[in-house]
Amino acid sequence: MSDHMNDTVDDPERGYTLERTFNAPKALVWRAITEADLFATWFGADTPLEIHQWDLRPQGEWKATMTYEGNEMPWAGRFLEVDEPDKLVVAFVDAPVIEDVFDVMTYTLTEHGDSTELVLRQHGGHLTDEQYEQAKEGTASFLDALAKVVASL
Repeated sequence: MSDHMNDTVDDPERGYTLERTFNAPKALVWRAITEADLFATWFGADTPLEIHQWDLRPQGEWKATMTYEGNEMPWAGRFLEVDEPDKLVVAFVDAPVIEDVFDVMTYTLTEHGDSTELVLRQHGGHLTDEQYEQAKEGTASFLDALAKVVASL
């Protein structure tokens, strides 16, 4: 591994955080992020996602394929923490199999009266600052799609 690579992978706190408030109870937001068929409708926004495996339990794995501009992009991940309906921690890679190098998405849900706040944090330090900025923009569009899914439930 080059010295340059070490600059990007050594800090697991590097990443970004997004916050969204949905006009829905926490249980509905939880369903939208943890049920495979619902997840497939918003993860990737307008990009089709096919889920092949979805084992929602600690250390359970998930696999999916995203079709983007005619190209297939594999995704693989592992559920690290499943604390229904408050917190979901998911390891993921854009590769067919998850191994030792991955980023992590942490979804934290807090109910405020009739609405639910979602704090989504991607971290792991495996991307450059520019890649995290691009990922943040992409994930923000995913959350717009998530809002539509939640509203439809």
